[in-house]
Amino acid sequence: MTATSGRPAAEGDAGTAPAAGAGSGAGRDDTVAAVVRQWRSVHPGLDTGPMEVIGRINRCAALLQQSEDAPLRRAGLSRPEFDLLGALRRTGHELTPSELAKETFSSGAAVTKRLKQLTERGLVERRGDARDRRVAHLRLTEAGRDLVDGILPEQLAYETAVLSVLAPEGQGELAGLLADLLGRLEGRMGALRA
Repeated sequence: MTATSGRPAAEGDAGTAPAAGAGSGAGRDDTVAAVVRQWRSVHPGLDTGPMEVIGRINRCAALLQQSEDAPLRRAGLSRPEFDLLGALRRTGHELTPSELAKETFSSGAAVTKRLKQLTERGLVERRGDARDRRVAHLRLTEAGRDLVDGILPEQLAYETAVLSVLAPEGQGELAGLLADLLGRLEGRMGALRA
């Protein structure tokens, strides 16, 4: 695959990105393609290939977040709140707030705020640690478990409908490419930040 097109690389190019200004954005008509064309007119020698991938990932994420996950919204939950409830349900055991932060890729402060709201709603309960009073152990209440189990099939059906704009083969290919990218980024982002 080329870095910019998502199509198989032509023989002999070893998967390298096309020369600056020769990327795949020319035939596409989405908001990122328009941005890329504008940058190419300002900086014709610049390789905008990474923008075509990262820009589209960011734009897709923004659109998905704006749709607000209809089933979750009807249940009065945000996606981050559902992620916390889901982590407690899928792991099947109590978690500390710091473990929940790792499970949901969230900051400790964000988890604390969400847990307060979910506890007040009776969906999560906390138990103090017998050895260290600063540590809390969290678990779903019966109402929390019922909510997650009831909403998950509906949420997955909603996400299936969102993705139906792609053929099943395209969804599988996209999932594979994103898994490859995520696995590589998770392995090297620490080195890139250094």
